[in-house]
Amino acid sequence: MREIITGKVKANGIDFHYLEAGEGPLVLCMHGFPDNANTYRSLLPLLAAAGYHAVAPFMRGYAPTGLAPDGRYDAALLGLDVAALIDTLGAGHAAAVIGHDWGAFATYSAAAFVPEKIDKIVTIAIAHPGALLGKMGLDYEVIKGGWHAYFFQMPSAEQAVAHNDYDFLQRWWQDASPEFTIPAELIAGVKDTFRNEGTLSAAINYYRHTFNPAGADPKLAELNQKAAAPTTVPCLAFHGTRDRPGRLETFEGMDHLFTNGLEKVVLEGTGHFMHLERPDEVNAKILAYLQD
Repeated sequence: MREIITGKVKANGIDFHYLEAGEGPLVLCMHGFPDNANTYRSLLPLLAAAGYHAVAPFMRGYAPTGLAPDGRYDAALLGLDVAALIDTLGAGHAAAVIGHDWGAFATYSAAAFVPEKIDKIVTIAIAHPGALLGKMGLDYEVIKGGWHAYFFQMPSAEQAVAHNDYDFLQRWWQDASPEFTIPAELIAGVKDTFRNEGTLSAAINYYRHTFNPAGADPKLAELNQKAAAPTTVPCLAFHGTRDRPGRLETFEGMDHLFTNGLEKVVLEGTGHFMHLERPDEVNAKILAYLQD
């Protein structure tokens, strides 16, 4: 088993801290909400053993990665972060990118912005933005399944999430993956991340700056529109059958948004954190896809 070590690098104006293992072509592994880079601890050594340089950054604002100097957490910026990390860590070569939840948003965005820098992408538990974003405001089931995106617009959201020692986070995980027995040390690590000064507001601002027009940066409007355009690099996309309402249906209807190959994997009985619920199966499929 290859050793996981830590590192840090400045990219797109952010001090990124990351976990890494191995040497070779770069594979970036981007986490989501509410989570951190440790979500890929079972995958990184496998990628390293297969001859890859596997790197899992803590996303912007998620400690120990720095807060955004300008306070911005729009989805388009996540894609620019990925592009900058590839430039900094990829030794001038194209990379593969894996993303879960917000990390999948970052992955889709980067594939739209710099397709020449990305060989393949893998997304977990999120439909293509072009399929998801419109339904977030129109489809009842999708609205219900993404209730937190609306709740996080409230000024009291930080207080609610932090209440009772961040019990909100554990309850959110359980709702999102109802058949998953969450290891105590896993959720404890997530809570530790959110206890760092600024991380909670940063994580919530992902939602405020992306889903609320009043919070969006108008200078990023063109990039945000581009992020929802069809994906032109090959993609492997995972989804579970026990994730929140409306999500699987949106995932199943996104095929027209891929122009260079889409392989979809739906795992029965898994929820939003399927890569942790069935790691052996998900990791093996990812490795086979990257090596094909």
